[in-house]
Amino acid sequence: HRVSLHPCECMLSSFIRIHSEINPCPAGKKAPGSLNFTYTMASESLSEKEKMLRGELYWSFEPQLLAERTKCRALLHKYNNGIDYADHEGRANLLKEMMHVRDPEHPPFIEPPFRCDYGYNISIGSDVYMNFNCCILDCNKVTIGDRVLFAPNVQVYAATHPVEADVRNGTKGPEFALPITIGDDVWVGGSAIILPGVTIGNGAVVGAGAVVTKDVPPHTVVAGNPARVIRHLQPPAATSSGQQGRP
Repeated sequence: HRVSLHPCECMLSSFIRIHSEINPCPAGKKAPGSLNFTYTMASESLSEKEKMLRGELYWSFEPQLLAERTKCRALLHKYNNGIDYADHEGRANLLKEMMHVRDPEHPPFIEPPFRCDYGYNISIGSDVYMNFNCCILDCNKVTIGDRVLFAPNVQVYAATHPVEADVRNGTKGPEFALPITIGDDVWVGGSAIILPGVTIGNGAVVGAGAVVTKDVPPHTVVAGNPARVIRHLQPPAATSSGQQGRP
């Protein structure tokens, strides 16, 4: 369907399905080798925030979302510029205010500067380290496991736009976002980019500069643009308690 959109027309009651060829289907049902996904336009009964979190077309410049991003910018400015680097407790407390830290006793260590859109859509595990200039566009849920390592300049993009120019319509058109999941014990190399809808399995390694467009199997090394499996790793041996040990 050809659509000409104004921000207020994001409230159409019928949905429009438009297929693209850049990312996986949000429902996870895709043909082998396919990179297609479907996005929809929601009914006017949903807020723009609700549509955003459902992976549907939404308008990002409406007042609530704009205010929430502005609040996050203030917290980021304080984190990046207003807290002494040696004040580990103060920095950890600010991260707990900004995002969902699942293990408050072992909060992430994130080198400034750090950037994100909302913060509250990021759920992060214990013993996580992110190096300088990492960016997470958390317009949908971004879940990060335990013992994850990010090298400098890692980019995690839950946000994306329609490829059709008349639908995208610059700042006047809608966008959408798909959730991203990064498992335990993942190492992401410098300047790697993780695109919307991707799941990275436990123990995986993403090579420096890789562009991750589809799911990464556990205990594999991927590299390149688009990222492809270049090596299979040995899963960790089971411990005496039956639990898998760290790689």
